[in-house]
Amino acid sequence: MVETRIKRIDPKDIDQDIIEEFAKMLAEGKTVIFPTETVYGLGANALDEKAAQKIYEAKGRPSDNPLLVHVCDKEDVYDLVEYVDDKAKILIDKFWPGPLTIVFKKKPIIPDRTSGGLDTVAIRMPSDEIARRLIRSAGVPIAAPSANISGRPSPTRPDHIIRDMTGRVDGILAGDPCTYGVESTIVDLSGDYPVVLRPGSVTLEMIAGVLGDARLDPSILNKDDNIKAKAPGMKYTHYSPRAEVYIVDLKGDDFVDKIKELVGKNADMGKKTGLMCMDIDMDRFDGVDIEIFSLGQTEEIAAKRLFDGLIDLDKRGVDVIYSVAFEEKNVGVAIMNRLKKSAGYRIIK
Repeated sequence: MVETRIKRIDPKDIDQDIIEEFAKMLAEGKTVIFPTETVYGLGANALDEKAAQKIYEAKGRPSDNPLLVHVCDKEDVYDLVEYVDDKAKILIDKFWPGPLTIVFKKKPIIPDRTSGGLDTVAIRMPSDEIARRLIRSAGVPIAAPSANISGRPSPTRPDHIIRDMTGRVDGILAGDPCTYGVESTIVDLSGDYPVVLRPGSVTLEMIAGVLGDARLDPSILNKDDNIKAKAPGMKYTHYSPRAEVYIVDLKGDDFVDKIKELVGKNADMGKKTGLMCMDIDMDRFDGVDIEIFSLGQTEEIAAKRLFDGLIDLDKRGVDVIYSVAFEEKNVGVAIMNRLKKSAGYRIIK
């Protein structure tokens, strides 16, 4: 077990001494969890193969699953990749810093351990000020997947990581809850047209709006496992809490009636039921023996609360979690992508 140094950092009044302390740890090849605008990241020196290996060990992650690399300035990408084409430059100018990751052909300076054995590397520039200061002070790009045990929901609040990752990493920078709540969008520009490998808050529609065309990787809408994942988050089993998860793809009264029916069946089997639904449906379950987590009033709020809901209901000891479904457009694509993987594509209609 690793001795973990934990410090709280205020994003409204960033203590540079704390930044320097944890940046030094990264420069020394140690692992540090830090906040970003998407989810908390588990970071290590992206150019140090041994440091990258520590990420896989801390997460219990297969080494063929590539790590996402974070930089603090747009110009940093040129030191790490073979070329930056015109489409990439457009995306960088429009969406960096922010929750968009771009897949490039990597230079040899990126070790295979970081790229998961691929000849490409996924890079982004976070908008979170703590993250960018940490990277700048460390003086190296930081490889940082989500700071969860592999296959579990990604952490969006400091209490998520402190509970699960203490003893697994060298340091934890505990900031505020994350702004977006789902991991960054990943886009691959190596083919004839841009392909979104992982949906996120920068939507397909937004990318197509600046490039003229963009398409979803087929695995986003079906069960394809992507045995050799092109980018983080493409594996079939992902984002799963300990409870069983099901998506209930029904609307209005049909949704409410089905949930009540399922609660009764679970109770007969001695199972405790959890539900993630929108605010508008909360009152319709008054008097029902169910643990409820509100996903808010909009899809953007639902994305921010999604992983928090899975983790929270798990903490409440439920055996089964049901979730409302979302239309697969705009940020709804990202929400349903995470829900389908969490549920193992179990959908009740």
